[in-house]
Amino acid sequence: MSEAILTLNVGSSSVKYALYAAVGDGAAFTKGHIDRIGLGPVHHVDGISEPLSLPADADHEQVLDWLVRHLQEQSAGLKVIAAGHRVVHGGQRFADATRVTADVRGELERLAPLVPAHQPHNLAGIDALQRAWPGIPQIACFDTAFHRTTPRIGQIFALPRALTDAGVLRYGFHGLSYEFIASQLPTHLGKRADGRVLVLHLGHGASICAMKNRKSIATTMGFTALDGLVMGKRCGELDPGVPLYLMREKGMSLEEVEALLGGQSGLLGVSGLSDDMRDLLESDSPAAKEAVDLFVYRACKQIGALAAAAQGIDALVFTGGMGENAAEIRARIVEGCGWLGATLDTEANARNDTRIHGGDSTVGAYVIATNEERVIADHVRTFLSDAQAGADACGHAAQPGMKDVF
Repeated sequence: MSEAILTLNVGSSSVKYALYAAVGDGAAFTKGHIDRIGLGPVHHVDGISEPLSLPADADHEQVLDWLVRHLQEQSAGLKVIAAGHRVVHGGQRFADATRVTADVRGELERLAPLVPAHQPHNLAGIDALQRAWPGIPQIACFDTAFHRTTPRIGQIFALPRALTDAGVLRYGFHGLSYEFIASQLPTHLGKRADGRVLVLHLGHGASICAMKNRKSIATTMGFTALDGLVMGKRCGELDPGVPLYLMREKGMSLEEVEALLGGQSGLLGVSGLSDDMRDLLESDSPAAKEAVDLFVYRACKQIGALAAAAQGIDALVFTGGMGENAAEIRARIVEGCGWLGATLDTEANARNDTRIHGGDSTVGAYVIATNEERVIADHVRTFLSDAQAGADACGHAAQPGMKDVF
């Protein structure tokens, strides 16, 4: 029976999963995702998309329990010995992938109010696997960890020092995606790989990370995942006086403002039509056009700010669902960076080629597909390898299922 590790990436309305060999770095045995959780009917995509035999209003716990049963049925011949999870917020404490213990889980739950659309669902995934495979080590891999290399001046806000010391900092997110892209840069960018590279993770959630030597030096998201670019339903950059005004003058509650900024704004709020860029690009609505224009404008504006932080720019890299597939958005952003010396190869861009910059461009422009699940799997393998090395040094068998988990 082959030993396997399970990776789980639980989002606000989706679950991505994969099973990998516990040793080696080969392709996944199986992978897939479930989407439309809370939007119904829930669909499972594994080569083809099909509705699940679950209630239309099925929640994450019901979906995760279904997925566990599905994997147990479909993974005959595989023994799951460890699991890895995408966890959005690691706070100040967690700068590296960490085994989940009762103490760790409690700390992650305390961070949930900072990313309410994600962290509770990340924890639900951990709990579901604990019920199904009690005792296996579960490794939390943090979206914030990659940005811990950002200089302190890029992490702090202009707030009283006591708040900074208490952890009110710019953390940044999408770190697992950026970690994977950083690992791929030498293959695709050559001598530019260790230069000043701006990676645009563009999807329903969106951000930009400025890298030097393939390490994060600045990013657009902040203390929470609301800051920075316009997103599907999130507002992005916003004057902090706006929520104060809404509560004081419009009588909105804290919960109403939170729902507005995180679930009713962004592309959906501006367009009044959809949070999906594909819908907006196909629409003749002036409001839809304005939403697209605002998305591109904010992206170009943030590129300018990050280019200043990096003291120049050698390459742009597009990734994420929109970054990898929306040729029109890539074209408009590259054209908006013409003042930096970027030009576009329109045919290469239309084909979704890896290299999409023109021959006369002084700035490289690339499209690289991300793979967060692969990064999670690598972190779990490292844990297993270290555990085995420690056991060998002590002269006894490794026990990855030690009862300090819950």
